[in-house]
Amino acid sequence: MPTHLLLRSYFITSILSSPRLLKISMPLLNIIANSPSRFLNPDKNPLIGLLIRKIIYEHFVSGDCEATVKKTVTQMKQVGYQGVILGYAKEFAADEGEVGNDELDVRRWKDGYEKTMDMIGPGDFMAVKLSGAGASTLSALANKQPPPPQTWKEMLSLCHTAKAKNIRVWIDAEQQDLQPTIDEWTLILMRDFNSNGQTFMYNTFQAYLKSTPGNILKYLKIAQDEGWVMGIKLVRGAYIATEKRELIHDTLEETHQAYDGIVEKLLKQEYPGLDQTKPYPEVALMLASHNETSIKSAYAIQKSLIEQGKRTIKLEYGQLQGMADEISCGLLQLCERGEKGLGEKRSEMEEKLRPRAFKCLTWGSTQECLQFLLRRVKENGDAVSRTGVWVVGFRKEIWRRLKMNFGVN
Repeated sequence: MPTHLLLRSYFITSILSSPRLLKISMPLLNIIANSPSRFLNPDKNPLIGLLIRKIIYEHFVSGDCEATVKKTVTQMKQVGYQGVILGYAKEFAADEGEVGNDELDVRRWKDGYEKTMDMIGPGDFMAVKLSGAGASTLSALANKQPPPPQTWKEMLSLCHTAKAKNIRVWIDAEQQDLQPTIDEWTLILMRDFNSNGQTFMYNTFQAYLKSTPGNILKYLKIAQDEGWVMGIKLVRGAYIATEKRELIHDTLEETHQAYDGIVEKLLKQEYPGLDQTKPYPEVALMLASHNETSIKSAYAIQKSLIEQGKRTIKLEYGQLQGMADEISCGLLQLCERGEKGLGEKRSEMEEKLRPRAFKCLTWGSTQECLQFLLRRVKENGDAVSRTGVWVVGFRKEIWRRLKMNFGVN
């Protein structure tokens, strides 16, 4: 990691590891991110904008224009990441634009994702938020209706463009008022695009929901019966502050157990409830987690299966830009160790054992991205509570580099 990024990571992570500083900063950020005041809008107030961008935005966000985002993407790949996941931060707001102009809302939504695809390359992911397509789409999602024709036409157009560019797509999870419909729409897309052993479309499942193991089984059964690949992005959960409490596991430990249990069953191809007389469904798993224990456990399980010559599934890892950097770098170090001493010919075993690590980026204006980042910090509260360990790691690396520069052993 370049030294200037290391220093910034140390500074920001030090803040995240302090409950006192978080208690002060979170309410202030929440006010700035959601205030209708022009004075507090960082996109309209140059002074607030400068402070926010220099302290937070540039650490967590890839940029607000194509040139800046492409530069960030290139840096990530040069560090050693397999690729990136890029999402557009802008969300639909009923008070913006022309009231009732569904066609304009959908067109703006599509334009944002077309720009997103222009900033990434083959093998990367594009993260899509369906509710961003406007009021008619939100209404259809909330009322469990088929997608509006204009939204679906543009979604299919985005998918065909992405597939032609070898860019994969994942559909972001949203609140449970909308998620059942998102699941059904994404099922249609997986049927259309995940055939012939290819995984193009991924759906997001949130492990903090009590219903998630059964929900995954439901779609695994459909994939098994119909013969397409199930793309799963597994997270702990993003909307705990707004969901009905009875939908969520009673304790954090239960969420950890649910998450790790799902991963183990998927990796070992032992998911309970599937028809044992039929071929096991093909699955590709994106482990989107900032939990070091979960990541190490998943890697150890898959490594053991591969070394024993047993079947497993495609596994990839993703962490947000600016968060869990020490975990991400640990995955990259595993990649480097696997390559040492192999020369030009990397063995098949070493290639299979190489973890495929991605960095999840977002782009947009300062105001748009602050709203995104507030949810991410809340979502990763458990990881944030353990960032003191990461601070120690960053401090040791900074000290090591200082001693090297001054020739001190």
